[in-house]
Amino acid sequence: MLPPDDTIVAIATPPGRSAIGVVRLSGRRASAIAQALLGGVRLEPRCATYCHVAVQGLTAADNGRDEAIAVWFPAPRSYTGEDVVEVSLHGNPLLLEGVVRSATAAGARLARRGEFTLRAVVNGKRTLVAAEAVADVIDASTYAQARLAFDQLNGTLGERIARIDAPLFDLIAQLEASLDFPDEGYHFSADGAAARVVEHALSEIDALLADAARGRVIREGATVAVVGRPNVGKSSLFNALVGAERAIVTAAPGTTRDVLTERVDVAGFHVTLLDTAGIRAAEDLAEREGVVRSVRARAAADATLVVLDAAAGLTAGDEALLSDVADGGRRIVVWNKCDLLPSGTIPTTVDGLNVSAVSALTGQGLDQLRARLAAVLEGSEPRTEPPAVANIRHVGLLQRARTALIRAQRLARAAAPEEILLTELHEARRAFDELVGVRTPDDVLARVFERFCIGK
Repeated sequence: MLPPDDTIVAIATPPGRSAIGVVRLSGRRASAIAQALLGGVRLEPRCATYCHVAVQGLTAADNGRDEAIAVWFPAPRSYTGEDVVEVSLHGNPLLLEGVVRSATAAGARLARRGEFTLRAVVNGKRTLVAAEAVADVIDASTYAQARLAFDQLNGTLGERIARIDAPLFDLIAQLEASLDFPDEGYHFSADGAAARVVEHALSEIDALLADAARGRVIREGATVAVVGRPNVGKSSLFNALVGAERAIVTAAPGTTRDVLTERVDVAGFHVTLLDTAGIRAAEDLAEREGVVRSVRARAAADATLVVLDAAAGLTAGDEALLSDVADGGRRIVVWNKCDLLPSGTIPTTVDGLNVSAVSALTGQGLDQLRARLAAVLEGSEPRTEPPAVANIRHVGLLQRARTALIRAQRLARAAAPEEILLTELHEARRAFDELVGVRTPDDVLARVFERFCIGK
């Protein structure tokens, strides 16, 4: 898959200026190329060495070099499983790019996106699931996303798949023996053992898939629309949840004419809040278009905050909106402006749902609203352990394995010939192998690594 003599180079730190930047080399000639850049300085394995690195573009008058710290990781004890050298120098993009040009002039090739981690997978240093988690760790914007990514990085899903796969492998071995050695008198027992093995595997897969929705919400984030009549305080609540004056707030109805978006962290969930136009029969053309966009936004959202005015009470317009937003499981009803009424006078339920009482002005009830929103996005009460499945690729492959095992279950119960049962069992195991990267087509690998940064 990869040229064995190919040595790659890339900047491994984010674009922009910083105190320190890192240039990474990996491949059979990484050490030799690094020594050429470092003026022949001898590197000791896994020891930081102070040196000067050649920067193409600097003149002899500048000495052509920058101060650096270099570390050599001999194969196979490195990130990629190959010889790796990491050179840390001043984090000026011009200097870092100059070192990369010096390395390519010495025989290295500029790395493609994710190629360092791809080599780690090919060389058996990481599973494909753990490699995908590397990108998720880097991209995480909430602690919940980071915890989920670290759990994947530590191999939790791979271990679960291995536990599901092991009994299937044993079953396949027994069925294959029954086919390959008929003259030896060996025959696989048809007492329902095959069906029991398959049923156990199906129950394990179902448990993984049942938690996948929660995992995807944590990993990919969710969209929450803030809807309501004009002047119930939608934009004020939006600003309070965001923690900044993002939406214009006035006493005049119809101020919001478009859908305003902002990303926030809600109890560890990466949430895109949508502030929408007030729902009413508008005559103004711009406001009418805003109402249309508001309806579209709430239809596409993962959850909806229906905001009511506690001071005005429940109106016919509120009731019509609550009827339109009928999905109780994804609908949170909020009494805003609760600071204007005495405690205990606000109804605790509306339309059969518990209501969150808040004040966007004073902040009263906002923490409870965030916790309730997090519980709705999870689909259950919040749990401390991260879900095992969060990636749509993993979900698709588990569903593919499940479909094959359902067919295998029917065949096993019907005492079908071993050849037919083996076909479905092998199909399920191929899905497992593709998930963890044991046997993965090149195009799937390319899709996984295309979102990586160049130096990762």
